[in-house]
Amino acid sequence: MNTHASAIPPSSLLPEGRTVFGLNPDWGVETLGEFAETTGVGPGAAVSFVELPWDEGDVENVTAAAEQIAEFNGVLMLTVEPVDGLGAVTPEVIEELVSVLRSINESGVPVLLRYAHEMNGSWYAWGQQPEEYVRSFREVAEAVQAAPATEMLWAPNYAGGYPYSGGSYEAQPGSADHQALDTDGDGDLTESDDPYASYYPGDDVVDWVGMTIYHWGDSYPWGTDSMPEPDKFTQQLTGSYDGLGGDDTVFPDFYTEYAVERDKPMAIPETAAFVSADADADLSLEIKRSWWKQVFSDEVHESFEHIRLISWFNWDKYEAEVDGLVRWSLTTDEATAEAFRADLPDWVLTSDDLEPQGP
Repeated sequence: MNTHASAIPPSSLLPEGRTVFGLNPDWGVETLGEFAETTGVGPGAAVSFVELPWDEGDVENVTAAAEQIAEFNGVLMLTVEPVDGLGAVTPEVIEELVSVLRSINESGVPVLLRYAHEMNGSWYAWGQQPEEYVRSFREVAEAVQAAPATEMLWAPNYAGGYPYSGGSYEAQPGSADHQALDTDGDGDLTESDDPYASYYPGDDVVDWVGMTIYHWGDSYPWGTDSMPEPDKFTQQLTGSYDGLGGDDTVFPDFYTEYAVERDKPMAIPETAAFVSADADADLSLEIKRSWWKQVFSDEVHESFEHIRLISWFNWDKYEAEVDGLVRWSLTTDEATAEAFRADLPDWVLTSDDLEPQGP
């Protein structure tokens, strides 16, 4: 690892008015260096997922991820998953987490800590438990102040499909969680209830806001290789999407309410476009290209100045929603990698634009 004397926080490293290209790499398949060699694009941030409580092997993996992003002068977006539930994130577990964060920071790598992401979903053990989630987030945020270059990222899932009924961890009628999430007070949890507000931990503990946004296709049930509708990405950011996937205009304008009005930097921690494993190669490229041209459009640069980081989910992985392999990756084939490099606009910062933080 680069042995820098210190690191500055992500909000200072990633400059205002510019957006950094980040990567969700499949660490077991491709290193950051291999991605950069294939695409000609060096990521300025990289996402690493880790479960809490963790073991020695998890710590080694996180440290290795930090070592790789250090070579690119970038930020580690550490996504922490409390897989045994929020109650398992004890003061002792938090203390161990902060110790590792401090060590990474002192090595010269800033960290954006995405704690218990997509908490408004019903598919994770920490999902749809607003009061316990807020308590846990605040406890972690307070402890993380001891890590000098770590900032907290609050990042729900895009609200399309909310309240995601049928998930293993959906809030049950009659429970305190269900009552807390029933923001319109009609006794039912529906799309008319605010999908974000009950989960917000507070301006004093949130450094960054973010949102997971994917192009999964046209409509549920997913699985069809289809072109993204024009302006779908920006419409979903602003609660104005009304298209083939449904009328989502009931949802709040996330970008304005949480980034602009609170003056918070914003990240898109995960984004990509759905392509099935057996899709035609030309169609696959057309779908992905259409999506990245929306995500990295001049409109995003000019009208969404709070967006400081956009991270592509570079995995080809099995997805239970379609019971099959989905090729989200930019490096699945050479043509896609070359097209991405050619299309990425100059206003997007890559590792070449980030300065080393020490000798």
